[in-house]
Amino acid sequence: MDSHSSRPGISLRALAPNAITALALCTGLSGAWFAMQGRWESAVAAIVIAGVLDAMDGRIARMLKGESRFGAELDSLSDVIAFGATPALVMYMWAMQDMPRFGWTISVFFVLCAALRLARFNARIDTENQPHKSAGFNTGVPSPPGAALALLPMMIWFETGAEWVRDYRLLAPWLLLCALLMISNVATFSWSSIKVRRSLRFMALAAVGLFAATLVAAPWVALIGAAIIYAALLPFSMMSYARVKRTQRSSVEAT
Repeated sequence: MDSHSSRPGISLRALAPNAITALALCTGLSGAWFAMQGRWESAVAAIVIAGVLDAMDGRIARMLKGESRFGAELDSLSDVIAFGATPALVMYMWAMQDMPRFGWTISVFFVLCAALRLARFNARIDTENQPHKSAGFNTGVPSPPGAALALLPMMIWFETGAEWVRDYRLLAPWLLLCALLMISNVATFSWSSIKVRRSLRFMALAAVGLFAATLVAAPWVALIGAAIIYAALLPFSMMSYARVKRTQRSSVEAT
């Protein structure tokens, strides 16, 4: 027997995705540090970078076959901090602190909903009967898109300078809506549920290229557009899930 096979420790294959998750956590939390200095664009950029890292860690774990329960738990803790606590703190310091009495309450509620969403995910991780997951959909808005939607008014402010988006009378219901979407039972698109017709594949590639070019030339315009498109797709994701369920039900009845 090879002596190296019995060597104790954690392989780099298992460590790599956890390291990326830890990097996402630290990068996302740094957004609060930037906000304390009034560096608002850097604060949002840190959360966006954390979102990119968060999208990478799971795929790298599957590619390297380094998935673990520890990694899943760490990923959830990272998401609560990077996409729950940090956006809430950034929005509070940016505008919500001007709201009498309830500004902090709404910010805390956003964090609570992010934590509840991830606790629900962890509680169901070994459950076989998950209708949304089995159909390729998410349950509720995932925390990274939830954070992006919460930060949308700030990104509009970066691009346009419009002060009306800093009005807490607008931001308060918006943050509440984003928080409730995260813990809702609404079926939302996941990567596996999005199917591109063969006839449209070149258009899809062109759209990705256009987004990449816009992201380089006008990053806030690209991110605003992505957030608005995601929000606009929510009703279509619900209709798509209902259609999938009808098809599945018809198949079961036919057999």
